[in-house]
Parts: sequence; C-alpha cells; structure tokens
Amino acid sequence: MLPLLRKNEMDKLSKITTNGKAIYLAYDHGIEHGPVDLKGRSLDPDYILDIAVKGGYNAIVLQKGVAEKYYPAYRDKIPLIVKLNGKTRLVGGEPISSQVCSVAEAVELGAAAVGYTVYLGSQYEAKMLEEFGRIEEEADKHNLVVIGWMYPRGKEVKDDDSPEITAYAARVGLELGADMVKIKYCGSKECFAQAVRAAGKTKVVLSGGPKVSDEEFLEIVENIMEAGAIGLAVGRNVWQKESPLDITQKIKEIVFK
Repeated sequence: MLPLLRKNEMDKLSKITTNGKAIYLAYDHGIEHGPVDLKGRSLDPDYILDIAVKGGYNAIVLQKGVAEKYYPAYRDKIPLIVKLNGKTRLVGGEPISSQVCSVAEAVELGAAAVGYTVYLGSQYEAKMLEEFGRIEEEADKHNLVVIGWMYPRGKEVKDDDSPEITAYAARVGLELGADMVKIKYCGSKECFAQAVRAAGKTKVVLSGGPKVSDEEFLEIVENIMEAGAIGLAVGRNVWQKESPLDITQKIKEIVFK
C-alpha cells in the first residue's frame, strides 16, 4: 500500500492530468503583458475558455478576476488553475510578483490547483519564497495542487535560459515542495532532461513562451516530452493561431502518445 501522503499527492494530480500527462491552456497574461498579447478574438475570455473545453485541455489557467466573471459557466466542463500572484510590466527595476488572491478565494472559485511565480535571483526573491511557503501550507489543507512558476530573473541573472540556470530553477521547485514546476525551454532536449532530473519527484511542465512557428513549437514539445516532462502550459502558441484547435490536436498527439 502507498503511504498516505504519496496517495494524496497522486489523487491531487489526477484532477489535472491524464495518465500522468497534461496540457494546460494558459490565459494569465493580462496582468503581466497587458492587452498587447491579447490580439483579436483572444481578448475575449469566453473565446479562450471555449478553446480549452473543445480542445480537451486538462485545465485552464486564469487570474482571479477572469475566473470570477467567466469560469462559473465552465466550472463543470474543465478544471481551473488559479494564478495567485501577478505584476504589471509598467514598473521597472528588480521584479517582484506579490500575492493578489488567497488560497481560500481560489477554493471558492472552484480551483483544482494554484500557481505562483517566483522570480529567482531578484533582490525580492526572499519575499516571494516566503509567500510561496505559506501558500503551500494552506493549499495542502484543501488538497490543491501547487505549481511553481520558477523564472530566474533580475540583474544578477545574466542568462535566464541557460542549462545551469534552468536546472537550478527546477531544483528550487523540488526543494520548496512544489507538486509541479513550470519552467522555460533551455534550447535542447539534453538540457531540459537535466532540469527534469534536478526536479526529482516534482513534475515538470514547459512554459509555452512567445509565439513561434508551428514546426518550431511542436519540435520543442517533442523534445521536452522525450526529456521527461509531463506536458506543458501553452497560451500564445495556441490562441494566437488561426486554427487553435488544429495546433491543439498536434500537441496532444505528442504529449499523450
């Protein structure tokens, strides 16, 4: 018999995975990027949620305001990941992303998981690590999956997608106790495999990043899956496309094969 803690962890993850793999549709860009990345139809949250449902995504990632106003109509159709912190692009200097939504609010919204960004290397890193620890403690009481957006950033970080820094980010997620980490692509299958190894038993998903060609993006998806990731959280490389459901199907064929 599995230890109780391990069984609970598996039960949590099963709510937002399929046979241990997952694709998440990310739509938490509005605070960080503003409307500049929400072009055309993608400015409408209903359009994104419709893609998530029709595309068979394992969950949708939303900030609390969008979740409050739009998710109720989709609550029985797709699981929710609530992003608990955020910052705008209007403030310069060292990055800091403070908590704007509590775990209790996320539970009320129907979340199956919560996410939180830590800007590793920022001079404000300690504050974000402290908040992340409190969030984990609270989320565990509600049996919520905790996903760490582990993004090295700040004046002391010279190359935020180098193999060493990417593996470091993944390892921090494990050391902090995250159920899952979301990390950037470091440029090759080999270096991403190193990051997956560094994460140990913490699951790894790719951060989808800015829009690129279908061919380039699908090659990245193949590489990260071969490297041992369980999947990805993708936004612009789906909902900025002319045929988002077509690219979704191609992603699923790679992730769930």
